[in-house]
Amino acid sequence: MTETRRPRRVGDLLLREVAEILQKNVNDPRVGFVTVTAVEVSADLQVARIYYTVLDPGADRRDVERGLRSASPFIRRGLARRLRLKTVPEIRFVHDASVDRGFRLLEILEDVRHDSEEPHQ
Repeated sequence: MTETRRPRRVGDLLLREVAEILQKNVNDPRVGFVTVTAVEVSADLQVARIYYTVLDPGADRRDVERGLRSASPFIRRGLARRLRLKTVPEIRFVHDASVDRGFRLLEILEDVRHDSEEPHQ
């Protein structure tokens, strides 16, 4: 049972710490509007997939990816200083498209609502 709980607990801890490091310590403007949405840690605690979304609709996703990749070693060193883990997991950033899909769904629902309110002739 501890084998499944530990990656989840480490993931929760990484989520808070990575979000704080991105917000307060990373000065790269490419990652200025990045929000960490979830973290999945492998069972052996060697790899952490950090899911993120970009709140700036004008941001170039590839540019943000390059910024996060560039900041990964800095973030990992920050985690090593903050956490008491034998080894800090390798960080892999993954874009979380669910927020984008949610916004698009809201737009569609708003269009449908607007269309249904127009008087039909």
